[in-house]
Amino acid sequence: QVQLVESGGGLVQAGGSLRLSCAASGRTFSSYVMGWFRQAPGKEREFVAGFTWIVGSTYYADSVKGRFTVSGDAAKNTVYLQMNSLKPEDTAVYYCARTRRYSRDYTSYDYWGQGTQVTVSS
Repeated sequence: QVQLVESGGGLVQAGGSLRLSCAASGRTFSSYVMGWFRQAPGKEREFVAGFTWIVGSTYYADSVKGRFTVSGDAAKNTVYLQMNSLKPEDTAVYYCARTRRYSRDYTSYDYWGQGTQVTVSS
């Protein structure tokens, strides 16, 4: 069984930065794809970024492209989401998840972390 644990969330001023971490245990990640999603109160869960371990490909939602960077450290079994130039609309609970094939649809992911709160103030 795979366990994913997010960390690094918090409160930050608009324009600031945070780095989220997603630590994995239970299975190797080399054949899988990791996704970052977020969900604000009253809104649907939305795709933020994706990362493929085998080739290191990255994918981003248009709303975060140029501001967020996803990366992975295989030795630590950890995926990161570096968030720069944060905006109040980035406020949400951020989740990491795993899928066998890249997708922007949350229903494609079989394992999820518990989420970490990111709050961006004006």
